[in-house]
Parts: sequence; structure tokens; C-alpha cells
Amino acid sequence: MYRVFEALDELVAIVEEARGVPMTAGCVVPRGDVLELLDDVRDAIPGELDDAQDVLDHKDKLVGDARANAEKTVSSANAEANSTIENARDDADRILADAKAQADRMVAEARAHAEQLVADARAEAESSVAEGQREYDTLTGRARSEADRMIESGKASYERSVAEGTAEQARLVSQTEVVQAAHAESARVIDSAHAESDRLRSDCDLYVDTKLAEFEDFLNGTVRSVGRGRQQLRTGSGVPDYASDYDVDDRRAERRR
Repeated sequence: MYRVFEALDELVAIVEEARGVPMTAGCVVPRGDVLELLDDVRDAIPGELDDAQDVLDHKDKLVGDARANAEKTVSSANAEANSTIENARDDADRILADAKAQADRMVAEARAHAEQLVADARAEAESSVAEGQREYDTLTGRARSEADRMIESGKASYERSVAEGTAEQARLVSQTEVVQAAHAESARVIDSAHAESDRLRSDCDLYVDTKLAEFEDFLNGTVRSVGRGRQQLRTGSGVPDYASDYDVDDRRAERRR
């Protein structure tokens, strides 16, 4: 079969490499080479066709053998599968029976253990209740005694506080009377100080007024003396006598006193 393809390839190469005939689509090929290749193709084709026909003839036999083998394999597989299923079913039944027996045994053991735990818990609870009751009675008695003691102590402290408060109240009352007396005395002293201050202010005002009057007279005398002196200077009547003016002013001040 490969020779057929080789001969065909060589024919194609010869045609492609052949010289063309002018003015036509034909070409010139070597006749001997082409005929030789065609003979090779003719010689190669019958053998390949015979081989193909042999394959076609054996096809039905091969398919039949394959079908027979497949049916035999399927039958064997079905038988083995059925056997496996039966064995698995037997194993499953046995495992279920064992599991059920073990479960029943575990349930019985768990029930017995639970009953034992309940009994132990009940006994422990009763013991705890009794112990708690005893502790409660002890603590209650102790608390009652402590409460009575604290009440007595509080009552004594209350009475002592009341007595101390009464004494402190009396002391504060006496101190209040002293404070009131001190306030009255301070008010009297303040009033006396105000009266003395008013008197001193009046004396001071009188003294200042007197001094201002004397100073006013002195200034008036000075003004008059200066006026006369200026007048005498303008008229040329002589030296002015300032001492007489001061003497007159002194006499006036003495009369005012």
C-alpha cells in the first residue's frame, strides 16, 4: 500500500516538473517513466485489496468471538456479583445482630450505672442538706447573738450620744448667752465711739473755722495794707505803716476768739 502512495507522489512530481506545450494547458511528460509508475501502482493495488478483503472476511468472526467473550464475562460477573451480594447480606445480618446485642448490653450497663449514680447523688444530696441545715442553724444562732450584741451596743451608743448632745447643747446655750452679752457690749462701745467721733468732728470743724476766719482777717488786712501802700507810693505821701494794719487785724482776731 505504501508503494501505491510513493508511485502517486512520483507521478505528481513528474507532472509538476514537465515542460508545458505553448499556447495550451498541456505538458510533455516522459512516457516510459509514467508507464512504469502506473505498472507499479497496478501491481501494488491487488495485494492491498486482498489484505483489506481478508480483514473484512474475518470481521464477523472477530465480532462473534468478542460478543461470546463479553457474554461469558458478563455471566461470570453476574454470578460473582450475586455471590458477593449474598455474602454481604449475610455479613450485614451478622453485624447487625452483633451490634444489637452489644447495644442491649451497653444500655443495660448504662441503666445500672445511671441508677447507681442516682442513688449516690441522692445520698450525697441528703448529706449536703443535713450539713447545710446544721450550718444554717449555727450561722443563724451566731447571727442572732451578734445582732443582739450590736443592738445593745447601738442602744448604749445612742444613749451616750444623746447625753453628750444634751451636754453640748447646754454648753452651746451658755456660749450663746456670752456671745449675746459680747454683742451688746460691742454695740455700746460702737455707739460710744460714734458719739466721741461726732464730738471730735465738731471740735475739729470749729477749730478749722476759727483758723480760717483768722486767716481771712489776716489776708484782708494784708490786702488793705498793700492797697494803702500802693496809694501812698502813687501820691508820694511817705512810707506806708504796715504794722498798724497788722495790729488792727490782731485785735479783731482776738475779739473773735
